[in-house]
Amino acid sequence: MPPVDISRPPLGDASSPTQSLPLRGRRQTAKVLPEQARQHNRSLVLQTLFHGGAMSRADLARETRLTRVTISDLVSELIADGLLAEFGTREAAGPGKPAILVDLDRAGHRIVGLDLSGSETFLGAVLTLDGEIVARHEVPVPPAVSEVVDTAVALARALVADAHAPVLGVGVGTPGVVDEHGVILAAPNFGWVGFDLERALTDALGLPVLVANDANAAVLAEYTLGGAADDVMLVKVGRGVGAGLLTGGTPLRGSRFAAGEIGHVTVGTDGGPPCACGKIGCLEAWLSVPALSARLAAASDDDARAGVLRDAGERLGIALAPVVATLDLSEVVLSGPPELLDGTLASATLDTLRARTLAPFHEGVRIRMTAHGQDIVLRGAAVMVLSGQLGVS
Repeated sequence: MPPVDISRPPLGDASSPTQSLPLRGRRQTAKVLPEQARQHNRSLVLQTLFHGGAMSRADLARETRLTRVTISDLVSELIADGLLAEFGTREAAGPGKPAILVDLDRAGHRIVGLDLSGSETFLGAVLTLDGEIVARHEVPVPPAVSEVVDTAVALARALVADAHAPVLGVGVGTPGVVDEHGVILAAPNFGWVGFDLERALTDALGLPVLVANDANAAVLAEYTLGGAADDVMLVKVGRGVGAGLLTGGTPLRGSRFAAGEIGHVTVGTDGGPPCACGKIGCLEAWLSVPALSARLAAASDDDARAGVLRDAGERLGIALAPVVATLDLSEVVLSGPPELLDGTLASATLDTLRARTLAPFHEGVRIRMTAHGQDIVLRGAAVMVLSGQLGVS
């Protein structure tokens, strides 16, 4: 179990879901303050069981390096809170009383995830604490942006009713620049500026709600549930184009929460299609699902369609090259329709990226599709809730 950098906000602070992730491989840089110690230790126990599965109290003491008295106290508290449960005994290897195994009560709680990034539908799911989807709903994107919140609330309520277990919280991935409190600072596709989506959903649902940019949610899923490297960029292509970044296993959000907003970077000096933001030639105008699909539909034959995909891939490579070089990233993960992104487009992206970066250092950078498919934002929303509510990542 790696140490947790407790110089950041304490684990379990629901107002800062992406800040509560542990730093893998970094040393502890500050002492735990007394008022933080118990929450820190609770999260450490939950995190250990989340990744390690059922174990005895003695096992937990060894793994966490907490005393057996502390572990006994914490386990009793977490069982009383309904977060842990006892699951029988381990077969004894010798004389003595068999050890009682404890684990997260994985069947006793559910998480609701919403993905508002689709170009045609909003997705929602009921998930287990392990990120497995047990129920799924989807609704058409409403024709008017004024109906988006009501549509999201109705979708969430339907999912809560389908959970058949207490809901730990609701995680939401949405397009746009989102601050640490779930306020949408800017979302051109929805016309939102300074809109407190997290508060609106919390008030309507009466449940803990965590809202983040869809790409930032997606990269959390790739890291926690998909085994991504510590230094990774996930490019999310849907209604818009955005990216989530991790450096050293830590989410990178930027001073204005706009890190990864590559969709509105102009790619090339040859003009291009108009963008919803008002500029010409933004990456999103080349690469978003609606824009790319429209150009493919207008192509005259297979060669022309391949040319459209190559052009879009080259534009993506132009946008990625300085980011990869600046942050020394080891891989780029693509999330979106595989029929658009995989193959020709991804190959053109990699070729352009390698041509525009320093070969000895960046020629080994990988570009791959996520294995989570369309569920990646939903699973990322679940990770947000686990992190924000339990300190688990």
